Amino acid sequence: MSDKKIPSTFTLSRRRVLKTLAVGSAALSMPTLAANASESSHDYSKTINFKGDHQAGVITKEQKDASFIAFDVTSETLDGLETVLKILTERIAYLTQDHVLPANTDDKLPPHESGILGRALKPDSLTITVALGDSLFDKRFGLAPFKPKYLQTMTSFPNDRLEPNWCGGDITLQICADSPESVIYAVRDIIQHTNRYLSPRWKMDGFLPSRDIDNKSTAINLFGFKDGTGNASASDEKLMNELVWVTDTDKEQSWCVGGSYQAIRLIRFNLEFWDRTPLEDQENNFGRHKISGAPIGMKHEQDSPEFDKDPHGDRILFDSHMRRAEPRNPERHTAKLRRRSYSYSLGLSNTGALDMGLIFVSYQKNLKTGFIDTQKRLNGEPLERYIKPFGGGYYFVLPGLNNDQSYMGANLIQLAKKPT
Repeated sequence: MSDKKIPSTFTLSRRRVLKTLAVGSAALSMPTLAANASESSHDYSKTINFKGDHQAGVITKEQKDASFIAFDVTSETLDGLETVLKILTERIAYLTQDHVLPANTDDKLPPHESGILGRALKPDSLTITVALGDSLFDKRFGLAPFKPKYLQTMTSFPNDRLEPNWCGGDITLQICADSPESVIYAVRDIIQHTNRYLSPRWKMDGFLPSRDIDNKSTAINLFGFKDGTGNASASDEKLMNELVWVTDTDKEQSWCVGGSYQAIRLIRFNLEFWDRTPLEDQENNFGRHKISGAPIGMKHEQDSPEFDKDPHGDRILFDSHMRRAEPRNPERHTAKLRRRSYSYSLGLSNTGALDMGLIFVSYQKNLKTGFIDTQKRLNGEPLERYIKPFGGGYYFVLPGLNNDQSYMGANLIQLAKKPT
């Protein structure tokens, strides 16, 4: 098995021909876009139900804007933690519905809310997904006996340079909507209502940089490649139960059923270096054509890479990102996860370089067979020359709010309250 670039003149020529064919096919199939059509069709009233067996925002189609914020719990009692979870549930219920905002009747008091949305609060496809970190299951609240089986502190992989101020957190919120102002409004509202109990630890804002006007195309990351093509279909309930959701047949804590493990990785891109890299090397690193997103040698994004017809890695290199992440040996969805990532931009680093990259997010029912095993396959990939993970963590997404609970996390809190 060789992971070197193909040295022969014949193979390189064939590689360029395949690339040309794929790019040409993509150009012929591109739709004509109407100017400003996406702006005029924006529906701020769209509501995503926050109730159900699972939380929204996990397999929900990605909204355009996001904020990931981690908190440390400052309350020292289980009752205080319970209050936090009740407040979060109340605010999520409120923020995901239509409201006419109340007028301020006393100018000697702070306003009821930020005012950045005017007098009308529209849901704007808002989802707020609540997850618990490994640190919450220490001795403070008596939760240790009920910790999810695979939950752990995120440790470094060989290419990581983790910064403590960008890692961990007792509780994380993934807040997503179809406009940045809707996300910001929700962030400020939640901080306003929880600041007696929660202290923000880190926060990263994300966005999707490019989509086709029909909103069906896979989002493009800041390297210019489509990100998340291999995702399993969210409409396939059986597959989601196999990959994403903890079910009652899994050997997990009983309160975990309906939840999922969340992996967040903050990854800085070396874009100046990337922009000097030849297109052929960029495509070899990913194993896909840049414009169409198709596997090298294929025409369409969703085409099978047909690894079985490329046993020596002549077409799609063994070291390519797609081949390492999901070798499809022996089956499809080798990576037992579903990703939901966003790009970020923080301005400039201390050295004057662009501080931009990816908020990698994946959901899986088993953290080991999902993200951790997938990342181990990626260790040492050529793409590591252009990326540097520096933060994030592992978390457990609470089950959804169904008829058995009055607030999210109630089943966990009740277990901790039972006399031993």
